[in-house]
Amino acid sequence: MTDIALLGLGKMGQAMARRLLAAGHAVTVWNRTPSAAAPLAAHGARIAATPAEAVAGRDIVLSMLFDDAAHHDVFFPPDGAPDAPGAIDAIPPGALHLAMSTISVALSDRLAAEHARRRQAYLAAPVFGRPNVAAEGRLWIVTAGADESIARARPVLETLSRGISVVGQRPSQAHALKLAGNFLITMMIQSLSEAVVFAEASGIASATMLETLNAALFQSPFYAAYSGFLLHPPEHPGATVTLGNKDLTLFLDAARAESIQLSVAEFMADRFAEAIAAGLANTDWACGLLQAAQHAARPQ
Repeated sequence: MTDIALLGLGKMGQAMARRLLAAGHAVTVWNRTPSAAAPLAAHGARIAATPAEAVAGRDIVLSMLFDDAAHHDVFFPPDGAPDAPGAIDAIPPGALHLAMSTISVALSDRLAAEHARRRQAYLAAPVFGRPNVAAEGRLWIVTAGADESIARARPVLETLSRGISVVGQRPSQAHALKLAGNFLITMMIQSLSEAVVFAEASGIASATMLETLNAALFQSPFYAAYSGFLLHPPEHPGATVTLGNKDLTLFLDAARAESIQLSVAEFMADRFAEAIAAGLANTDWACGLLQAAQHAARPQ
């Protein structure tokens, strides 16, 4: 049994906490909104009042926070208050932090340096999969870091996943790969959306076109799943347009830091801006891009 802290109880964090508890791990949870943590107490979770309380004395810390800003708020002292400790100062020396959210390459590099300075271990371990996949323990986890940290994390990661890819020794390499993967998801959604627009204009049933093209060309469960989201919008978005836009922005930031230009990604930044301007920020990622594609295709 591993003594774990889990920071962040959105849809992904909730599903991950339940999987870890069901596997017999001791789990202490914290969430900015306490009501999200309360239901987990019935499953055996300890509820912490603060991030520092959650991580104190734990062997492994998992973070599943929304974005870079949330990580800064939780882990580092507030601006202008250097004497106010962040959660990073409460993590015991030798403990291991698994950064499982989609965050910037720059922040991942900073976390690596700050943990090293405190003699704490750090591993990037972002995940592919929606919350329903997390609930089934079928995430795909991309990880990078020291070999000993990966070996130490495996029992926890295997509880949550159907597979693990080790991509390098520098932790931020895992976050870079995650951003590239999310960019490909964005482009798949955009291409499927434009195929639907074309099918509608051609008098072809969208479901027939999408099913035929996947069977003939891709044979991809991922294409099939996202085609389903386009045809039958989920009642509760697993990922929103806002989340997709955040990830694309991080992808472009990382590319610019390497002095490379990615023209298709720049094009998609405009599509996200149009979707958000149209009031689709909280719409499902796939459905919002479809609506934006439908709007863009109409003659002006």
